[in-house]
Amino acid sequence: MASIRDILNNLARDYAIAWSSGDADAVASFYAHDGQIAINRGEPIQGHAAIAEMARGFYSEFPDLEVRCDMLRWAGSHAIFVWTLEGHHSETGNHVIARGWEEWELTPDHKVQSSLGWFDEEDYQSQINGKKA
Repeated sequence: MASIRDILNNLARDYAIAWSSGDADAVASFYAHDGQIAINRGEPIQGHAAIAEMARGFYSEFPDLEVRCDMLRWAGSHAIFVWTLEGHHSETGNHVIARGWEEWELTPDHKVQSSLGWFDEEDYQSQINGKKA
């Protein structure tokens, strides 16, 4: 039987791979049926269909989107997934590298029940616009 360390490290690795795959439904599959994500204190996006739609928005903006897992930490049913997003913006063509994290509340079967995502929106938009910080 796999250790909790292996289970959660594999979850984080596979979540990053799903984001990098261009398959919005694969991203949504990591969430509980009624799971939700809120980004930078925005309105929560809840349910597989809405989460998949959110992922499709990122794919529309970044057709070559790549997400890497930089680190994972956990305590009980809580985890922090630290990531780097990289890609070329579909309208400006500018190369964007954004870093952030998601704070996960996990179900007993290791699905994301809720995620609070964080990244620097000002830096992200500056890179899209072609301005380096």
